[in-house]
Amino acid sequence: MVSDSTRDAALALHRFGLGPRPGTIAAIASDPRGALLAELERPGIGRIDNPELLTSAQAARAAFEARAARQAQQIVAQRAQKEAERLKADSQKMGDDAGQSTATSAPPAQAEQAPTIERQIILKEIKAKLDAALAAEIGFAERLVWFWSNHFCVSAEKVPNMAGGYEREAIRPHVLGRYVDMLLAVEGHPAMLVYLDNFISIGPNSVAGINRTRGLNENLAREILELHTLGVRTGYSQDDVLSFAKVLTGWTIISANDNPEHGAEFIFNRRLHEPGPQRVMDRTYADTGVEQGRAVLKELARHPAAATHVATKLARHFVADEPLPALVEKLDKIFRDTDGDLKEIAKGLITAPEAWTPVQSKLKRPSEWVLAMVRATGLRGDPERFARGQALLGEPMWRPPSPKGFADDEGAWIDTMGPRLDIANNFAERVAERIDPNGVVETALGPIASAETRAAVARAESRQQALALAFMSPEFQRR
Repeated sequence: MVSDSTRDAALALHRFGLGPRPGTIAAIASDPRGALLAELERPGIGRIDNPELLTSAQAARAAFEARAARQAQQIVAQRAQKEAERLKADSQKMGDDAGQSTATSAPPAQAEQAPTIERQIILKEIKAKLDAALAAEIGFAERLVWFWSNHFCVSAEKVPNMAGGYEREAIRPHVLGRYVDMLLAVEGHPAMLVYLDNFISIGPNSVAGINRTRGLNENLAREILELHTLGVRTGYSQDDVLSFAKVLTGWTIISANDNPEHGAEFIFNRRLHEPGPQRVMDRTYADTGVEQGRAVLKELARHPAAATHVATKLARHFVADEPLPALVEKLDKIFRDTDGDLKEIAKGLITAPEAWTPVQSKLKRPSEWVLAMVRATGLRGDPERFARGQALLGEPMWRPPSPKGFADDEGAWIDTMGPRLDIANNFAERVAERIDPNGVVETALGPIASAETRAAVARAESRQQALALAFMSPEFQRR
């Protein structure tokens, strides 16, 4: 008979981790909750320390230089082409045989182009993230990174060479720290300032605003209030958004065009900053430059609505689309009692009985499901293939559809089941000769595999079909 702790071990790896690897169900079966808590205490957990990866600012500067070099090469090539055409026309006009030879000569063969520097940068970032996810014994800390990276999302569509660095610099160092510290890190990060247009926001009464007649941008202020801290309909007004936007003027970045050594780094530019005190949500903040904005963020981080907003999102992400109110209330209380200690909140999630309902009702997002497949086989992941698969499944890497991030409910992902079947079949075809389907069932599901799933895998006409059926089973798709 399968013990309750063994079932909990399998459930823990799917619900709180990134899916079982060979041997992990047995490894944590004696104390699944203790194993999850122990992962949070490991030194450096959640971080990626890879000296080969560029900082976000370095990556942005490298991409800028590469684009500039390509543009220069194109201009030189165009000039050479125009000169060749001029010489050819002159030659033909003079009846020169060389002109006829030039006209009939075949164009040179085009060499296969290597990936651009920009593409190389993002592939290295994807590989680092993929390696961290595949190497994790359980993956709880990685799941927390993914959660917070989506909560405080930026898009590689707008900051293509900074998204990976942003996650490493602003999210990972604080994932088990204090919410206020993560909030300060993300809102002042160059990637966020560019993504939400604050780097071009100018106070109307600032020196630059008066001289250049450019306007205020409210995007960052609005999304901080609505998405990052308090949530919608929590007491703030349009006047609060406007005042907060003025507070954040001057939070910008150094131009890579003007400064090749420090371009794309954060800078507070007082010439852009709206002068004077500002009132945000019934509190007045003196004009202390960059510290004025930090003071507002610190106050928002301690607002009761922020605790409720974060607690609700965490419970929804890990447990159910409609989490039990008791679970939300427990996480909310821990947030307020610990001044937003994210490690203590994560521990509260693990120790709450409401988080361990045996029913797997939560549909995994595509990225979690794909990682679970690769982990179940014990194989390595390919960054290019992973990125293509995520795009096909509607969850392209670091490319959320809006500042809300990727949706976290079943309705947003249920239509991906068809593409998931295609990907499961393709993956199964590639690995069928090396991977035993029954072994995958035991590795990935073990005690939570239903009789129906086991029978379907046993009746499969081929190893490929058996693997695909295992990966598409309800127990594997849900957590």
